[in-house]
Amino acid sequence: MNIPHLDVPEGKVISLIGPNGAGKSTLLLTLARLLKSSQGNIIFKGKKIDSNHTLIDYRRHLAMVFQEPLLFDTTVFENVATGLKIRGMRHDEMKQVVADYLERFGIGHLAGRSARKLSGGEAQRTSLARAFATKPEIVFLDEPFSSLDPPTRESLIEDLDRILRETGTTTIMATHDQMEALRLSDQIAVMNQGKIAQIGTPESVMNSPADEFVASFVGVETILNGEIVRTGAGTVICRVKNKEIEAVGDAKPGERVVCCIRPEHVTLSTTLSGGGVSARNTFAGKIVKIAPMGLFYKISLDCGFFLTAYVTAPSVENLTLQEGKSVFASFKATAVHLIRRSV
Repeated sequence: MNIPHLDVPEGKVISLIGPNGAGKSTLLLTLARLLKSSQGNIIFKGKKIDSNHTLIDYRRHLAMVFQEPLLFDTTVFENVATGLKIRGMRHDEMKQVVADYLERFGIGHLAGRSARKLSGGEAQRTSLARAFATKPEIVFLDEPFSSLDPPTRESLIEDLDRILRETGTTTIMATHDQMEALRLSDQIAVMNQGKIAQIGTPESVMNSPADEFVASFVGVETILNGEIVRTGAGTVICRVKNKEIEAVGDAKPGERVVCCIRPEHVTLSTTLSGGGVSARNTFAGKIVKIAPMGLFYKISLDCGFFLTAYVTAPSVENLTLQEGKSVFASFKATAVHLIRRSV
């Protein structure tokens, strides 16, 4: 793999996210030097990892946790103690360190249990405790929660988040789950076919995607091609299918852009005089589809262009929303993220 440029600040958590085949797990394994890179270099503390000597030293500072826990056929205690024994730690000190990390991950009561008799969540907790017990400077996590049921995953993410903040351990995690990345990360790197399409804070990546691929992957449901027709004081008017959308930006008239609007930024009303409705970006539309999405509903609208909104169940009931009904959809100029087209 050709290693893309990725700066990893000490003590920070970076998530590599992307669809299947994006190359995130391959990059993670390459950074851990479990796979050989075809191009690019790994620099650790100012030193290039390019010889057996530097590689061995580099690996002493690492720990890795995989999607499926790779545990030895022995007790939970012995599994967690493995790395410490390899490092030659004294037995009394090792016993204390293992006990400490078993408690941190909530499995102190399982110390004497066989690894074969653990549930999926208990096995992953054991794998994480083993990784952190060596006090690595970098932890690599490869889809560590994907095989767990939702309640187990939620509990483990909460504990891992706490432990990462307590220990200040630099962490790189590969995941396809955006909520995991948002919960745990200081930075998010969106990957596409082995390349980093965008990296930044969770807020910047989610609300200001760099291109249409990133926008689509991070949940921007409305992606519209348009052309700037007028400009004002810090705002622009973009024509989309004979409709005009006002957005905050500095593009020039005639410039082609992509308008990105997150569904949670769109509000619906049955009348133009609805409370809090802004006239700047308000469009009459017809509901094409209503789809349940857990705690809310996804409303697909035809406003002369297709627009998506997320609405709570009480709002669906109060507004008597149904497919075929005419409504007004509104969103602020600040809710529109513009991506300039190169051609």
